[in-house]
Amino acid sequence: MVKRISHKNSSCGVARPLDAIGDWWTLLIVRDAFDGLRRFGEFQKSLGLAKNILAARLRNLIAHGIMVTVPASDGSPYQEYLLTEKGRGLFPVLVALRQWGEDFFFEPDEAHVLLVDRMQGLPVRKLELRSEDGRVLGPDDTVVCPVRESTAGEHK
Repeated sequence: MVKRISHKNSSCGVARPLDAIGDWWTLLIVRDAFDGLRRFGEFQKSLGLAKNILAARLRNLIAHGIMVTVPASDGSPYQEYLLTEKGRGLFPVLVALRQWGEDFFFEPDEAHVLLVDRMQGLPVRKLELRSEDGRVLGPDDTVVCPVRESTAGEHK
């Protein structure tokens, strides 16, 4: 197997997180965690993933602070996997990926799942990238610039 290259020292905000979430199984585990799955067996059943691969992906998520283990909520001797604040921060990433997938990977009349507002039962609006003054931005409206250390906190 080819060893993956680490991006932990990259200055790119796209490359660096890929060490934590850069394979499809990891994002599917996070998706399932948002859907309420908490136990190893639940993830395995949902994904049909070999135990060793699932265990490795869960360890990686824990090592990167995306998930934590806690004692089972039912008092059994098992442990459960929960998303941390960092893990919950992936929600907009998964929504964007889901919406992109719905737009480009399904035929117009093909059945698929849909993300809806739990309270209203209505589909979630498309994510939009907006400027500080509220304009909708597209790829041609942005540029990546280096951030000086003294101003890095101002851009979060």
